Amino acid sequence: MSRLVIDASVAVKWVVEESGTAEALSLLERGALSAPDLLMAECANILWKKIKRGELAEQEARLAGELIQRADLDIQPTRPLMPRALDLAISLDHPAYDCIYLALAIENAWRFITADERLVRKLAKARDAELAGKVLPLGEVKRLSPLS
Repeated sequence: MSRLVIDASVAVKWVVEESGTAEALSLLERGALSAPDLLMAECANILWKKIKRGELAEQEARLAGELIQRADLDIQPTRPLMPRALDLAISLDHPAYDCIYLALAIENAWRFITADERLVRKLAKARDAELAGKVLPLGEVKRLSPLS
């Protein structure tokens, strides 16, 4: 079974019920998930925003953060991904922090699963078919075979 890279848009759905939660949880059951260490900071920021918008109580957000921290997830260092992520950010005209996840997938020949529709649209328009093929929208995880 090939490893998959997930981003914060997927991980938060493990602990906060929202559109895509069922698909995100199915990835946990599948196993072999990786993410750059950036994921923890991004998840904390998303949970903080949910408190500010009144979507979560502080205690709920703290518990959600702890659950994400304990998830069966292989965390990879961000530092070696920076050159590739910057190149991707420049070529896609997209934030570099999102491209770090994509860089991790590319560097290891893994697929990248995201709920970030804006990034998925940009990659679909990319002239590099191999690059676009690295990303699978969260809503399409059912298309993954057990050996993907």
